[in-house]
Amino acid sequence: MTIHRIVLRISLVVLAAFPMLSKGQVKYSNEFLSIGVGARGLSMGGAQVASVEDATSAYWNPAGILGVKSDIEIAAMHSEYFAGIAKYDYGSLVVRRDATTALAFTIIRFGVDDIPDTIDLIDASGNINYDRLKSFSAADYAFLLSYAKAAKLKGLRYGGNVKVINRIVGDFAHAWGFGLDFGAQYQKDKWHFGALGQDITSTFNAWTFTLNQDVLATYTATNNEIPQNSVEVTLPKLILGAGYKTDISSKISWLSEIDLVNTFDGRRNVVISGSPLSIDPHIGFEFGYADFIFLRAGVMNIQRIRDIYGTESTVFQPNLGLGIRLKNLTIDYALTNVGAGGINGTGTGLDLYSNVFSLKLDIYKHKSN
Repeated sequence: MTIHRIVLRISLVVLAAFPMLSKGQVKYSNEFLSIGVGARGLSMGGAQVASVEDATSAYWNPAGILGVKSDIEIAAMHSEYFAGIAKYDYGSLVVRRDATTALAFTIIRFGVDDIPDTIDLIDASGNINYDRLKSFSAADYAFLLSYAKAAKLKGLRYGGNVKVINRIVGDFAHAWGFGLDFGAQYQKDKWHFGALGQDITSTFNAWTFTLNQDVLATYTATNNEIPQNSVEVTLPKLILGAGYKTDISSKISWLSEIDLVNTFDGRRNVVISGSPLSIDPHIGFEFGYADFIFLRAGVMNIQRIRDIYGTESTVFQPNLGLGIRLKNLTIDYALTNVGAGGINGTGTGLDLYSNVFSLKLDIYKHKSN
């Protein structure tokens, strides 16, 4: 085997998963949209569907954008995972049209940049030329247009997302997808209830592959399946939530919420695991003082795992966070983990925790006398 072929194979590692897409994969598709947005939601373990009412609602439950009190609210977040290799960016803009309707536009990007492309590193004579070394990005984008409206029934509001997906792997492959979300929230006294149907019509990503002759020759020589233009399917997901918010005193508030994430794409390693229905609980808490500082905690990813000795144990992912509101500016922080199964009292997975910050800015229009 020549050095040229060895280097060429290494450069194709990023494409190794492509053949699976040609089979119309329906599980774990568009998983970058399962990470979550906003440090508040992340610190509360993703338990947001019932009580969220800020710009991040466009992601957690579009009905919640109607809870924005200002005329315009802007939210943004940047985080990095896996020692900075992967970057996650989010931005949202909410506009209140009137007392009963609101619109929002959201952008989400999850990507790995500057991946070395060594296909042309070695020329036909076997000489290494680093001037021929190139790089590419593998990135996933989501664009959400949200609309929310108050219902005639007091305390009820509903909303939806039109969702466009764009996934890019350098010049090798790209996909466009389209989907719809629909959500509702109902508030009765101190109780909050919410429901979100994600990808309610299923979301379809149409993949197109552009492979040069060297890549095709390597796939053939190594008996790998050559990827074909295909459609990747994301099946619907139903999230149900209930929360309770109360004022302990004139300055102290308390919010607790539990969400049940229901998936229908086959058995998953969650608390209630079945086929086709699996149920994954998310639990979150928020303690507020003087509407100025907020302490948050949450639990998610509760799973049963088996170690190398065959012993089973329950693991979970805890999250912590802090929020500070300074007039029209809110700064939120979360200590969260997107890469491990959680902890079981022994510290497993703690090395994968990330520090996440997000900002929200409320803008009020000046009213003439």
